[in-house]
Order: sequence, then structure tokens, then C-alpha cells
Amino acid sequence: MSEQHHSLQSKSSFEPNFAAYIGIDWSDRKHDICLYDVHTQSRTFLKLEHRAEVIHEWVASLQQQYEGRPIAIGLEQKRGPLIYALSQYDFLVLYPINPRTAAKYRQAFVPSRAKDDPTDAELLLELLCKHRDKLSPWEPDSNTLRQLRQLVESRRTLVGEKVRLTNRMTAALKNYYPQVLNWFKDKDTHVFCEFVAQYPTLKVAQAASEHELRAFFKSHHVVRESAIQRRLNQIQTDVPLTEDASIIEPLQLLVQAWMQQLKVVLRNLQTFDHRIEDLFEQHPDAALFKALPGAGPQLAPRILVAFGDDRDRYQSAQDILRYAGIAPVKEKSGKKEWIHWRWSCPKFLRQTFVEWATSRGSIPFGRRRFMSNNDGLGKPIPWRFAP
Repeated sequence: MSEQHHSLQSKSSFEPNFAAYIGIDWSDRKHDICLYDVHTQSRTFLKLEHRAEVIHEWVASLQQQYEGRPIAIGLEQKRGPLIYALSQYDFLVLYPINPRTAAKYRQAFVPSRAKDDPTDAELLLELLCKHRDKLSPWEPDSNTLRQLRQLVESRRTLVGEKVRLTNRMTAALKNYYPQVLNWFKDKDTHVFCEFVAQYPTLKVAQAASEHELRAFFKSHHVVRESAIQRRLNQIQTDVPLTEDASIIEPLQLLVQAWMQQLKVVLRNLQTFDHRIEDLFEQHPDAALFKALPGAGPQLAPRILVAFGDDRDRYQSAQDILRYAGIAPVKEKSGKKEWIHWRWSCPKFLRQTFVEWATSRGSIPFGRRRFMSNNDGLGKPIPWRFAP
């Protein structure tokens, strides 16, 4: 114990401006805390409930105890309720620590992998004191950009929900009403949802008059006569896959339930699009990112969020490629060499660049081009290199 105290003391001497160092092992219900006081060279362990009033009361006691002097806090969280609560206080300097870094550090000295929350808090404190030169303090972007980040990530979640519902509906319709899938190229649209809701089976669609069907398409902004006529011809000539009510009726109810959910998601996506557009236009660099080839109204705000407000953070293009997990990782030992996909990285950031690459077809990186596909859910498929 005395050796550990000595190491903390020697490290703290490099940073006399910090009155204390704190490691926090957070969870949904409580937070385990290990505090090292620079003046007394002692450690204190405590546990806090995850309640706003408890957290703010604890921070107020720290501010009073250390008279507002800076305090360094290490925690395994870059975003989330705890860091949102602590970021309100200027005297707290937050150091997000990658959970993998903490786990590997612990396993290096505890091969048995034994762990508990107070020990993890002490481990984070040790990482903060001994290796703070390798950690970066948390510096939030502007309010506009932080709000934009939340919006674009939430919107991408809704897009994933849209894909999930569309795939489920498509799979169900193939069992009793596959014809409607040929009539509409895009299944994630309001016109498709409204058509299936109004004409839930082929029999119902064929019973409708040509005038009624034309009026439906026109009311849903389908203006091309060739598209309308093609659908009318298919509706009249198609043959039902099955007329078994035991198959049709249950699946029809299921499709209608998913259809209602999809319509809600589509409406909310429009709301997100409008809000994202408004915030994006307020940013002084909006024109720069809109001009990027293949960016478009959805990807341009996401690329802006990827770079953030602090442009000095990345000194070269290679820096952001490595951080985003796009640049290949090389492992070499003896005569063996293995180049692979980076497993640990900001997934949404990498997803942004992968989808941008997909929209353009390829992006040149030096002598090679990064080729990427997308599985429809925003998950990147491992790359291939083209000469």
C-alpha cells in the first residue's frame, strides 16, 4: 500500500494544479469512487447512488472541500448520464478511458481476471495518475454540434428500425401477397404503406376500378403515366399465390401491425430531417461539408459531426483514418504479418465514412482505393482493395 501511495505522490508532483484525482467505476444504479487527495496523499473509497441529487450534492462537497481547485476524474464513459452530469462543472477535468484499455490493464496484473467495482475504480485512478500523458481531457464541442451529433445518431437508429420493419413486412408479404412487392420498387415509402393498408390482398386490389386506382396513385404524388399504367396492367393480370384464409388473414394482421409502426417511423424521420437541416445550416462550416462529393443532405451533417469543431485534433488524414477504424491494422511478429479490420473503434464514426464511400463507389487512399459495401443496416462489410 505504501509503494502505491508513493507512486501516486510522484506522479501528482508533475501536476500540482490538481487538488485531487478520482477514478469512477460507473453503473446504472450506483457509482464506485476512489479519490486520491494530493495534499494528504491518502485514498478514500465511497459509493454513490445514481440519482441526480446525490451526484450534484457530492460534486458540491468536492467544490467546497477543495475550494474550487481543479480535480481530475477518470471514468469509462465518453457520453452518458454520468459525464453529462459532471460536465456542468468547470473545476472538474474529465478524462474518458476506453473500457478495453482498463480491462487489458487490469488483466496485465490480475491474470485470474478477478474484479470488483471498488477495485476497478482504483484501477482507473491509477491509470489517470500514472498514464495521464496518454489520455486526453474531454473537451465538448459547441452546443449546436453536440445536438447535431445526437440527432444524426438517433436518426440512423430510426433508419435501422425502418429497415428492420421493411424486411419483416417483405418476408410476410411473400407468403400471401408477393405481387405487391413487384408493383413497388421501394417498400419504405408512404405510398407503399397506404396501398397495402387500402388494398391488403390481390383480390381486393383487383376488385378496385381503374379510376379508383388512378386516383389513389395521383393523390400520393405518383405522376408518371408509364408507372401508373404498368401497375394497373400487373394488378389485372397477376394470379393469387394462395387463397387459403388460414394463411392470409393472420399474416395480413401482422403486416398491418408492422405497417402502422413503419408509418410512424417514416413520419419521425421527416421530423429529424427538418431539425438536422436547421441545425446544420446554422453551423459556419455547413457550406464546406455540403460541397463534399457524394455527401448529400444526410451524410454532410454526419461528416461535420465526425470532424467536430476542433480541427487541430487530427494533424493528417491518416490520423482520422486510424481513429475511425478505416485504416487497416498491421500485426507483425517474426516472419508472420497479418493485416486486419480494426475491431475497437467509434462504430458510428466508421459507419459514416463507410456509407460515404458507398455513396461515391470508392475513395482513393494513396495508391489504392477503399472499396466498401453496406448491408443495409449500416454495418460495414470488411473491405477489399482495388489496385
